[in-house]
Amino acid sequence: MSHTTTEVLVGGAVLAAAIVFGVYASQSTGLSTGGPRGYDLMASFRSLEGVSVGTDVRLAGVKIGTVSDVELNIDTYRADTTLAVNNGVLIPDDSAAVVSSEGLLGGNFVEIMPGGSLEYFEPDAEILDTQGSVSLVSLLLKFVSGSGSSDGEATN
Repeated sequence: MSHTTTEVLVGGAVLAAAIVFGVYASQSTGLSTGGPRGYDLMASFRSLEGVSVGTDVRLAGVKIGTVSDVELNIDTYRADTTLAVNNGVLIPDDSAAVVSSEGLLGGNFVEIMPGGSLEYFEPDAEILDTQGSVSLVSLLLKFVSGSGSSDGEATN
């Protein structure tokens, strides 16, 4: 069985392209374990619709971490969430965590709304000020049914 030089070169190029693609995919999805992960913060949400493990945590539109764990608290019926925040990102201890949407067709993410405190969250601290996701379907139903006004009558 003989191999020509062209076959060997093409095979090598395909293998190199596969390796480059694999490295790119692992880095862009956060699967690489090149350095320290950061620190965890806890948050409890009433509704975590559209958010799961691996969802982005953003501050000012910049990804600063990911959701690393989601569990149902059977005592409070809330979604207890662990947010893995990158090292070097200090979050004021009066900040809020809000489930936000990228738009009508975009996915959800957890947005950190920074407060004005000069003190910062310690690792494993809990963010007490949280706001869950808003259902787009329920908002549309309220708009269509006209129950958005306070007195039930249409205004001009």
